[in-house]
Amino acid sequence: MADMPDLGPAARRMADLVSGVADERLADPTPCPEYTVGDLIDHVNGLSLAFTWAAEKSFGDSPGGGPSGDASRLEPGWRSRIPERLAALAEAWRDPSAWQGMTQAGGVDLPGDVAGAVALNELVVHGWDLARAIGRPYEVTPAEIEVCLQVSAPQPGEERDGSFLGPPVPVAEDAPPLDRLIGFTGRDPGWTPSR
Repeated sequence: MADMPDLGPAARRMADLVSGVADERLADPTPCPEYTVGDLIDHVNGLSLAFTWAAEKSFGDSPGGGPSGDASRLEPGWRSRIPERLAALAEAWRDPSAWQGMTQAGGVDLPGDVAGAVALNELVVHGWDLARAIGRPYEVTPAEIEVCLQVSAPQPGEERDGSFLGPPVPVAEDAPPLDRLIGFTGRDPGWTPSR
């Protein structure tokens, strides 16, 4: 990857969304069929740690496998703790060494530059998920979408069946770039809580 994208804006957008979720919204659905709002917030908590460790290349006692997604795991104080972890994630990826060599995230070995792009993609797409679920506006920059499209666009012959990268949802060729990105991840850009 030629340039190191700044994960700070995406992390701040996510932090603003997380800190504003009321308790009564935690059981609401999200565009991720397997996640409620609370499950998604727990997943964001886990990915913020996993990708900070990936940037620092310090795995210590980190568990294998991807970040959890279980609202029952949210501990008191999550509305302030998760934004702090998101800020640490963004700061860790400002170090050029985070983008070099190999690292690990969610039990998967991958190049540092790919891990950084995946981290940004997680923040952008799950930020859209959360914003859509709680009825908040959501805007991203063209530069962020460009990086995310590099890791989300389906590859020839690739089969997807996971909750994050499900089978692509067709969108119009002239759809806005964010809608194309969302469609590539297996989400319907027109999703609303009632659908």
